[in-house]
Amino acid sequence: MAKSTISGIAILGAGLFVLEGRFHLYPLLLNIHPCLAHLPALAELGPASPALKAVYSRSETSASQVAQKAVEILGLSETPDIYFDSSNRDLEALLSRSDVEAVIIALPITVQPEIILKCLSAGKHVLSEKPLAPDVAQGIKLIQDAEPICKDRSLVWRVAENFEAEPIYRTARDAIRAGKIGDVVFFKASVFNYLDKTSKWYKTPWRTVPDYQGGFLLDGGVHTIAALRTILPHSFTQLSGFASLNKEYLAPHDTIHSVIKAGSHYHGIVEMTFASPTKSTPVSDNIVVTGTDGWLACNRSSDGFKVVIKSRVREEGKPEDEQKYEEKEEAATFPSKGVETELVAFFGKIENKSEALDIGSPKNALTDVAFIQAALNSQGNLIDLDNLVQAL
Repeated sequence: MAKSTISGIAILGAGLFVLEGRFHLYPLLLNIHPCLAHLPALAELGPASPALKAVYSRSETSASQVAQKAVEILGLSETPDIYFDSSNRDLEALLSRSDVEAVIIALPITVQPEIILKCLSAGKHVLSEKPLAPDVAQGIKLIQDAEPICKDRSLVWRVAENFEAEPIYRTARDAIRAGKIGDVVFFKASVFNYLDKTSKWYKTPWRTVPDYQGGFLLDGGVHTIAALRTILPHSFTQLSGFASLNKEYLAPHDTIHSVIKAGSHYHGIVEMTFASPTKSTPVSDNIVVTGTDGWLACNRSSDGFKVVIKSRVREEGKPEDEQKYEEKEEAATFPSKGVETELVAFFGKIENKSEALDIGSPKNALTDVAFIQAALNSQGNLIDLDNLVQAL
């Protein structure tokens, strides 16, 4: 990759997904798979990554921890400057730096909307972690407030949804659009997670007592919805479902089951839980899309992501009622490169590279939040997903 022309970046946040991220909790805590998060992904980019100039966190201790980890992971000769609250080296001071062109925001869900606007107003390009906002109303307001700033100041704002960027889902999308399984007729997504109180992901204070809807279902569930949004050729339009709480420490909800339509095109099922009673979980394909001529399955394992495409091949030169069919199988395994890919796309947009992937749209990320919100509140009633986001 060519050397980056961006003068410098800053990381806002000191959580696990910034510090290590080599193993991501979602979607199967039992079958953990490697997932390059922000610092490791920046290291993978090498010279194509802009220089990390600064890090910010609420406390001096956590900011220093990230800065030291950055030296280790990125092989830096100088430690990035640290910024923290209750000092003259706070976020405002960081944002006043002319050598920081862009920021990566990985802060608690309820804090991010305000920080996103503050960074954009300071003239910084922004890559903010998913989900877009705690709920649809706040997401709509955030987009409405941010869009004119981005337009007036020619700024790039993208939402970091690494499942949208994962090669496996983009490969699955391309296969479906190429007609390898015919027209989509139905789909399913199944996610089973075991999460106990000893998990370092659970012990994160803002997750332990969440002040946003859905708890882990919002924080982690948007991943599966983004994967489906990437793979399937039409947007979801209607949803009916139920939500429940099966483990009190995972309040307010830990499980959803939903039936979804994509207009007149197809329908499907999404089942998702963080309340598996045992570490061993049922053997089930994570995502399966069925078409008129075959099916496609996407799964995750310890060695990456695997896609299997099974299709029927017609015998040429005979009438339909006399044709014989053979089954053809294609399979491929991909390493996890979602975070790395979304960073490349973000930096590419800032640098006006024509080949930069167009991913991370805030409006698309809003539809992921809308899905989870609808699933949490449906109580069996049919919800129009378009109406939820109609203000945009």
